[in-house]
Amino acid sequence: MKTKYLLKIKVLICAAVLSGVAACSDDWLKPDALSFYTPENAFVDADGMYGSLTACERNMRHEFYNDPGPIVTEYSFSDVCVEGSTDRTVPSIDMNALILPNGNIYDGVNYTNIGWYWDQGFHGAKYANTVIDRIDDAVYRSDAERNAVLSAAYFHRAYRYYRLTHQFGDVPYVGHEVTTPKLDFYTVKREVILQSIKKDMDFAAQWADINPDKGRVSRGACGHLLTKINLSLALFDEAIASASAVIESGQHTLMTTRFGVDASNPSKNVIWDLHRPANKSIPANREALMNVMSREEALEGSDRIQSMRQSVPFWAAGGGNAIKTPNGKIGMSQANNIQYEYVVAYGRGIARMRLTPYATKTIWGLDNTDLRHQRSWYDEDGVFQQGNWMEMEDLLYNNPALNDPSSSDYDPDYYGKPLQLYDNNGVKLTVDTIRNWFAWPHYKVYVPDPSVTQWAGGRTDWNIFRLAETYLLRAEAYCWKGELQKAADDINMVRRRAQAREITANEVNMRMILDERARELYFEEPRKTELTRIAFIYAISGKPADDGTIYSLSAFSDKNFWYDHIMATTHFFNKGVKTINNVEYTMSPYHVLWPIPQGSIDANVNGVINQNKGYSGFENNVPPLSEIQ
Repeated sequence: MKTKYLLKIKVLICAAVLSGVAACSDDWLKPDALSFYTPENAFVDADGMYGSLTACERNMRHEFYNDPGPIVTEYSFSDVCVEGSTDRTVPSIDMNALILPNGNIYDGVNYTNIGWYWDQGFHGAKYANTVIDRIDDAVYRSDAERNAVLSAAYFHRAYRYYRLTHQFGDVPYVGHEVTTPKLDFYTVKREVILQSIKKDMDFAAQWADINPDKGRVSRGACGHLLTKINLSLALFDEAIASASAVIESGQHTLMTTRFGVDASNPSKNVIWDLHRPANKSIPANREALMNVMSREEALEGSDRIQSMRQSVPFWAAGGGNAIKTPNGKIGMSQANNIQYEYVVAYGRGIARMRLTPYATKTIWGLDNTDLRHQRSWYDEDGVFQQGNWMEMEDLLYNNPALNDPSSSDYDPDYYGKPLQLYDNNGVKLTVDTIRNWFAWPHYKVYVPDPSVTQWAGGRTDWNIFRLAETYLLRAEAYCWKGELQKAADDINMVRRRAQAREITANEVNMRMILDERARELYFEEPRKTELTRIAFIYAISGKPADDGTIYSLSAFSDKNFWYDHIMATTHFFNKGVKTINNVEYTMSPYHVLWPIPQGSIDANVNGVINQNKGYSGFENNVPPLSEIQ
């Protein structure tokens, strides 16, 4: 990474923020203190401009990192995961009662990160706007260099508004740098915002850097985002064209052969290689379109992803919540330096992202050749070989006390034996199967974490966009057009790499595409955003869903594909499932859009920010703007 790029990362940004937290006081009205890195000092050349966009890259990274990453909230509103914090009442468990505009939507550690997405969406757009408005303050070596910088800024603004319009629907649009307090925002129609960012991304997909420094915006990433925006507007031919431009550019390719740090290990495979931390951003990996960066050696701006903490079961639970042996003894230990040191091998999970039966069983069917679902095994010499996928029965009872005659948990017959969910009488051996017992994709979330004794997921670069998703986006566009053989061909490009059975055109429908996205893109795609995007397409196009249901935009918060799909798949919200604290998983159709934070609505005293239907304050709405002012 260029030295100037690293140096010029702190830039003065004086702008109003649509923030529920900041709106509670007058602090957000005060300009930031001047520093050495003022716009006049930083915005002098392309490196300075790119340095200012580091704030945007940082915000992208923060979605996935730390505890809990906001991505947990995205998945809690999806078909793939539910919130697994069964030890307390969390809003994304009982949504009907607790997802409120003035509720706990800013406390991601204990509740939900809805407020984070609102704030950081507008923060990211704010940083990008500063570069866009000041693009000609700098001196460039060529028009191409200028346009590449502008394209990167357009990408970051479009990325935020793409997410905001599929999380919150109609939102205010700020397309310029705001340097004085502003309290007169108005909500703008979602499709108007999408049309605006499409125009920007049409430009960016032509002018962005083809092969920039890792972590910066590439032309492939711009074409990929443009494809999502084209799909959002039901512009299927344009989505095919923009995806094809990325796929056929020659700059990127699916990784189908072994590469990277474990390439010489015959027990591993290309799926394992693709998701190793050391491999994500190396030149040999030509599949990555956009990554965020976090390295052990970085002096600053480096976060731990904690993917194992979020996605792995709470196998180490103790006391009455523990996983027991059939004789009722505590079976598992999170100690270090024991024979089966699972706290390092798999991480100490707490199951905030509890995978649903849809994600652990349904989508895999009878396809037992898929490398993404490959279980561990013992080779011909009896040596344990780690697979890509973990089932609870692949763990062994590891509590050293089971072998200690002086311990009250002495139970030597089960030490080192595979875990069991039931005893011989059919009684469950853990009281909390929601949190303690489910399968998970080890290859995807395993990130060594040497800075701590109980591994949670360390520092690693992470995929934001990969070419595999570009193929699946083009397959989706073909599916919307009824060109099912072309859709099958694109899906099979991804499945062939995983050694999965190839599908036929007759099997292609939206459910198949969503299943394949779940198999390929766990902890990468923002699953709620993508499901809502598809729900909007059904509503604006009038095309029937796989089951023949037709949706409309006028009744979107009352009946939509997002809700119907989750009800048909999760086995939580649709089954009356309750936690060990007797809190039921509840959800309604209007949760397809999150509540606008009440603090932002209240602080906007000279304008109107609308509330989404289903939430308190909706009755005060005014018609959203049909053009950007």
